[in-house]
Amino acid sequence: MVSPIFAIFIVVDIRGGNEFVVGVSTAIYAALSTLLRIPIGLFLDNQPHEKSDLWFASVGLLVSSISTMGFAFAGLPWHIYALQIVHAIGMAMNLSGWTALYTRHIDKGKESTEWGISAVSVGVGGAIAAVVGGWAATNFGFKTLFICVGLLGIVGSLTLLLIRREIEKGASHGLYFSLKDLTRKVKG
Repeated sequence: MVSPIFAIFIVVDIRGGNEFVVGVSTAIYAALSTLLRIPIGLFLDNQPHEKSDLWFASVGLLVSSISTMGFAFAGLPWHIYALQIVHAIGMAMNLSGWTALYTRHIDKGKESTEWGISAVSVGVGGAIAAVVGGWAATNFGFKTLFICVGLLGIVGSLTLLLIRREIEKGASHGLYFSLKDLTRKVKG
């Protein structure tokens, strides 16, 4: 909900915020969240069970959500930079853990379809979130938007823990998102 309008927030609400601050903050997030994926991935790949993946996915989303709420209280460019560092660390943790879990539980022979469903859900969810985020910022302001997005992320972080028992049992079943299965469920 925040990404499409984050630049406007920086230029309008941050003292000294301008296009350069937007560029630097975007670069900090993009570089750090990307570069951290490899060492985090190496660490997670060397763990004996999926609990670490789930923990990283959940705690990473929690860290990211708290940093998003922090934007509501930012007033200077260095606040944005510091929060982008924390946000990048959280998202690198989250995405490294989540993609490992997701990949391990994809149905054999349906990898492309299930990754496609994942991409579609993220893309459509992002499109809807962009519209809702723009509407919310217009009607309620950036501070309210950041707090609400952070709270939704915290709920999402806790929701991830709902699959903890499945992970602890060592469940090896797939996610069953093939088009054939979906069609059968709709017709049945």
